[in-house]
Amino acid sequence: MKNVAIIGGGIAGPVTALALRKAGMDATVYEAYPTGADGAGGSLALAPNGMAALEIVGVAGAVRAAAQPSTRSVMTLANRTRLELPSPAGVGPLHTVRRADLYRALRDEAVRQGVRVEYGRRLTGVEGDTAVFGDGSRARFDVLVGADGVHSTVRRLIDPDAPGPKWTGMLGLEGLSSYEVPEDPETTVFAFGRRGYYLYWRNGAGGSTWGVNLPYHRPLSLTQAREVPREEWMRVLRETYGEDVPGGALIRHTPVTSMQVTGALYIMPSVPRWHRDRMVLVGDAAHAPSNSSGQGASLSIESAVQLARCLRDIEDVPQAFATYERLRRSRVEKVAARASKANHAKTPGPVMQKLMPLLMPLLLKTFMDPDRTVGPEQRYRIDWDAPVGALS
Repeated sequence: MKNVAIIGGGIAGPVTALALRKAGMDATVYEAYPTGADGAGGSLALAPNGMAALEIVGVAGAVRAAAQPSTRSVMTLANRTRLELPSPAGVGPLHTVRRADLYRALRDEAVRQGVRVEYGRRLTGVEGDTAVFGDGSRARFDVLVGADGVHSTVRRLIDPDAPGPKWTGMLGLEGLSSYEVPEDPETTVFAFGRRGYYLYWRNGAGGSTWGVNLPYHRPLSLTQAREVPREEWMRVLRETYGEDVPGGALIRHTPVTSMQVTGALYIMPSVPRWHRDRMVLVGDAAHAPSNSSGQGASLSIESAVQLARCLRDIEDVPQAFATYERLRRSRVEKVAARASKANHAKTPGPVMQKLMPLLMPLLLKTFMDPDRTVGPEQRYRIDWDAPVGALS
């Protein structure tokens, strides 16, 4: 394969390009936006399995340097109950990193390795073995990889009847507050407030970072959300979280200029077809679990690496795609199912709000054993050097 076209320059796209290059294949990344994503997006957590996959493509060191490790998790309920969340044994910390810093690390390594990235190239269609872009340009491909997110164009080209993303009923916002929470910097607190869910952690350099999953009456694209004045968003945040401790203090001590909205939060239902002919999906275009999973970015990185392994070892492209799907579908859908259950708790009704402080300690002792739930997810490792057999 001489021409691998990767549509999307977020996370899965550059990782796919780097993994293909490690496998001896060149690829070009086509990004719809006119520039890189510097300054865009909030923060995300990379699980140990995601960091292990980044080691394979040579980016883990740069990401660790930009990230803040999280070794301890706490849950608070309605300002009254505080629960220590157990962690699976021996898997290592999560790494919290700003999306912009992750994008930059991936882009810099891709450029260093000679991966070509073309900006302002929004895919509009495919004619045979040629990708057609909105600016009228075209690019021939042997394989086309759809790494273009939950609103994927490639997914619709593969299957016009494919499901689209499902809105969670929430918007994502994040900010940097001068209020310093009484936690050590390696502790992340997941808080179920009176009217909404939020999380926060103390920054090593001072202050605290918070993120909210704001219940909202309609989904907004990133563009629509950013058309709303920041002052209005701050008013809504104070109204929603003002009675929470420390949510109210975090919001009140946040300069309006350091608050950003990241748009509607989506999950992907099961996608029936991941590939057709010489087109294939990777990352959020194929699987986007709720952010409750803590695995969205890590699963995208894993899938990018596994796709490259399959294309490296299986000459027949449809067989390579089928094997890639076999390796990935069961894993990502198990994670999505677990996260879906957790997601319902972020918007509890009045009755559930009262019951959660009673039920959650019991659930933590019984059904939420981390070595049985998230442990297998985080211990997963890709053996890059092992050969992949068709439909293995």
